[in-house]
Amino acid sequence: MSGIGSRTELLNVLGDVKARIQDKLGIVEFPMPQFILIGKQSVGKSRLIEALAGETFNFISGTLGSRRPTVLEFRHTSSESKWYFRDMQTNQWNLHSVAEVMKLVGDAHEELGETVSSDPIYVRLESVQCVDMQIVDLPGFRDFAVDASKQELAGRIVDLVMHFMRNPQNVMICVEQCGDAATMSTLAKCRELDKDFKRTVLVRNKLDKYYDDLTPENVNAWVDGFGDLPDTLTSFAMTLPFWKEGTPAPLNFAELREEKNNEDMRIMQGRGLSAKNLNRIGFKSFVGFMEKKIEQMFADAIQPVLSSLKELKKTTTQKEFALSAEYDETNPLKILSTTRECGTSFAGALTHVMEGVPSLKCGRMTLEEELRKFHEHHNKRGSEHFVMLPCEEFCGLDDYLEYLTQEASIGAHDVQVNGGAQFRRVMAEVEIFLRFSEIAVETKKRDVIQAHGVSMSSLTWRDVIVKLLNHEAHKPLQMRVCYVGERIRWFFEIQKECVLDFMSGLEGAPSSSMYSGSYSKHAKFIKQNEMIKHLVFQTYDNACERQLRAFMDLFENMLTSTFSNPWVFLKSATAGSVEDGGDAMPQAVSEDDQREQIPKEIQSRSGIESTLSTWLQDIPTEAHQIDEAVDKVQMLVLKTYSFIRSQVCDQVELFAYSFFKLPMLRRLGEDMSNLVLSESDESNYEQRRKRLSGEIDGARIALQEVQDCIDRLEDFKVNCEAKRML
Repeated sequence: MSGIGSRTELLNVLGDVKARIQDKLGIVEFPMPQFILIGKQSVGKSRLIEALAGETFNFISGTLGSRRPTVLEFRHTSSESKWYFRDMQTNQWNLHSVAEVMKLVGDAHEELGETVSSDPIYVRLESVQCVDMQIVDLPGFRDFAVDASKQELAGRIVDLVMHFMRNPQNVMICVEQCGDAATMSTLAKCRELDKDFKRTVLVRNKLDKYYDDLTPENVNAWVDGFGDLPDTLTSFAMTLPFWKEGTPAPLNFAELREEKNNEDMRIMQGRGLSAKNLNRIGFKSFVGFMEKKIEQMFADAIQPVLSSLKELKKTTTQKEFALSAEYDETNPLKILSTTRECGTSFAGALTHVMEGVPSLKCGRMTLEEELRKFHEHHNKRGSEHFVMLPCEEFCGLDDYLEYLTQEASIGAHDVQVNGGAQFRRVMAEVEIFLRFSEIAVETKKRDVIQAHGVSMSSLTWRDVIVKLLNHEAHKPLQMRVCYVGERIRWFFEIQKECVLDFMSGLEGAPSSSMYSGSYSKHAKFIKQNEMIKHLVFQTYDNACERQLRAFMDLFENMLTSTFSNPWVFLKSATAGSVEDGGDAMPQAVSEDDQREQIPKEIQSRSGIESTLSTWLQDIPTEAHQIDEAVDKVQMLVLKTYSFIRSQVCDQVELFAYSFFKLPMLRRLGEDMSNLVLSESDESNYEQRRKRLSGEIDGARIALQEVQDCIDRLEDFKVNCEAKRML
């Protein structure tokens, strides 16, 4: 691709691709190299641009200076100067006079006021005097601001320029005045982002001011910055055209540019500058380097750009296919069945998540993360219908977590899990929570006397104990059971995204053949269509709420019946278990021991009534023995409550599986298949179809743009290879 013609064609091809992909399609991250011009105000950036253009002009950007990027496309042609400005709405190049272009540029800056914008404006010049290249002129750094608003504007400009400088595709042309290299502030900013200066080119302006300071002894060291410029930095020193302000230029600008270049070369050569360093002097040396750099950069960029375009074509094709499929499935005649099918697939996928999916990463959390999020969730809701901590002895959640992890040592408490493994850990935590339930207050003499009372029939100590249990034990245990229900519901609610991620992850996965082929398809519909996602998630949450109510109703009925007549409840236990409070751990026994133990347990159950009667008969009834009666009643209340609590804790996992988890998994599919659309849902679907139609058209236009860019680049490669062979 040697020669200006091939370079011009290369710039035109890649410039057109950039305009289509980055600007027209709005895709910012694209492997397209470009040169950015940076520097402080008044260091000669504008004059360097004029030198590249081969003629003078003045961008009118008002008193506040430039506040947005200006993309300058210079094309060397055999014709006279033609200036173009690209319309920001249509992206079309329009021919204007130079004065009109300057006015359009100024208006684009002035409309920003005291703000900045990263949206560029585009100017194109075709001229016999200009250099073949494209450069982005960025606002200059400002050393001084007269007031707070100007200081804020200066800070915004720094943020804007640094954003461009951080892009690894951008080559930075750093303009500084000739002088002490150690004081070059813009170059220091380049060093922060490009430590080895692989994409930095330094242009030192106003060389003529140092002619008299240079001697054969110091001229080479001066060009090298007296050691302050690293060897890896490409740098040039030059004198750009200048003349006395307010007077016309003594020569044609292109001739003046040539004169200053020749003067730089002659003076520096006369000062004894080495031939190696002489290649870094003058405007022509800079242009020669830039031409080679452009050819190298843009030629190297063709293959990465082509690869990115083909990948973009692939993703755009997939997007267009997915949008078209959703459009077809959201046909008014099919929309209800599509929504139900998505929901049914979602319900089926929940079963697999609960069974355990090793590769599923979404929603994994440790026990600490889980409990903190649970507490945060209910604190935001202001939940007061259950207790958040098992007992008052815990100062807060941190104290409770320390007990669970250090003393109780719940299995896998420090492992991030989801799905069924997380559910098992929830069951272990809520059982511990329940076992902390205690009667709220100590039984007082007054309470015992008050509960004894009188009635039409005689009141026994048996009735007193029932009253005390109902009054002091029922509600604390009920509130802790509420905690269990809320924990289980919250667990299922946070599995929604896990289930959706599982369905999406099956596409192209080796394990996809083990599951329904509709999972990945329906996952796309749910993710793309907010209406389907809302309806499926809403139905899921309603199922969680229903199972919570069923679970709580069952437990409340059991607790009510238990505390109404705890003696019947106690008959289901052996006498030994009542005597030890019901919390004793079962001991391992041999088969022979079991054969002997079973008839004993059956016999002891029939004898529990006599044991209870003995305990009750031991409670004195005489008024002067009320203190002893209180002690015995309190002992029996605590023993009875301890056994009830133990039985509830033993059964909570069974109840959770039987009346929450299993019905949830079994009935969710039925709930989804009975999903009904409201009139507002149907209206929203219609609006969604209209948006889909526009998105499909946009995807097809984008696909055509990408294909055109691929065709143009491949044709260009073929033509270049053909020319090389001739």
